[in-house]
Amino acid sequence: MYVPAITWHARFAYDKEKTDKYNERPWGAGFGVSRWDEKGNWHGLYLMAFKDSFNKWEPIGGYGWEKTWRPLTDQNFHLGLGYTLGVTARDNWNYIPIPVILPLASIGYGPATFQMTYIPGTYNNGNVYFAWARIQF
Repeated sequence: MYVPAITWHARFAYDKEKTDKYNERPWGAGFGVSRWDEKGNWHGLYLMAFKDSFNKWEPIGGYGWEKTWRPLTDQNFHLGLGYTLGVTARDNWNYIPIPVILPLASIGYGPATFQMTYIPGTYNNGNVYFAWARIQF
């Protein structure tokens, strides 16, 4: 299960008038299937929908991979770094499918993981930190 937690528009890359109007609480939900491979790395297929910066629904689906480290003696604690390949669609682009390749990072304990990405961009466009909780059943 995926639960979107936060979007944050990098203040150094936006006019204050824009960020004052943007939604940074991406209400939504998603689901996926994930596996840990023989090397301990994470692989996942997912589908999620959330409220975007303009408070409109944005779906995203794709594949994610993370190299996973377990730096503590407690093997339940894990860190990840990887990427996602997927497709999204936005209201302000008439819901035309948009391919995405984005970085992934995570910190987790057991079945609960806080996963995040950064959407690069130009001034007043992109430059968004997006994070969600991922809970495995």
